[in-house]
Amino acid sequence: MSPAAPRILILGFGAFGRMVARHLAPHLPVAVCDPDPAAQAQARAAGLALAETGQAGAFDIVVLAVPVPALGDCLHRIAPHLRPGQVVMDVCSVKQGPAGLMAQILPAGVEILASHPMFGPHSMPGSLAGGRIVLCPVRGGRWRRIAAFLRGGLGLRVILASAEEHDRHAALTQGLTHLLAHAMAAFQPHPLIRTRSFDLLAEALDMVGADAPEVFGAVTRGNPHVAPLCDRFARLLVAGAGSDLARG
Repeated sequence: MSPAAPRILILGFGAFGRMVARHLAPHLPVAVCDPDPAAQAQARAAGLALAETGQAGAFDIVVLAVPVPALGDCLHRIAPHLRPGQVVMDVCSVKQGPAGLMAQILPAGVEILASHPMFGPHSMPGSLAGGRIVLCPVRGGRWRRIAAFLRGGLGLRVILASAEEHDRHAALTQGLTHLLAHAMAAFQPHPLIRTRSFDLLAEALDMVGADAPEVFGAVTRGNPHVAPLCDRFARLLVAGAGSDLARG
């Protein structure tokens, strides 16, 4: 990204934080901050440095890999320790709420980049090349260098959008997909008589069915555009079934 590689601090070393660290560590100096002793042990085993919340100001980029419900508390804890010119970016699955929280809580001199990698440890267990990541710049201009690294260093496809645009699109491509996955789980076990298209649909839904409950809550209840979309989807199902019955 630059002649002097920026230092990265990852707050939160759950499944997603571990994935972020695994792909960034070969390129950049990475440290981890997580109060959980088990997470700390995993970070040490991966050869990563450990840091405390009070050391957040020593890093160039702070990545918030925490669940949406924990984001506000995390921001309040690190805000007093940040310095002008740093970049703070989240990786939450929704963007309007987190972007607003970061703009409200973080000091004025701190740059803010809301982001959403459109993949996870289950959907892309290997290389990230070809994966999509949405960047929603909130404050500052260093996001351009980050975008260049994501493209050139990790092979990601970078999509620029506002937080509102992200949530409006993700309501269909993520929120509704998660709801369908949970609804289809009620039809287990799947019947033996089924088409290849059903198998492909089930495989796709299984990719999100294993997501953590907080991810499901964020993409379905935390996105304000999901509820009206679900209402429209339900009306279309009823209308479609009615048409088929009328023809029959």
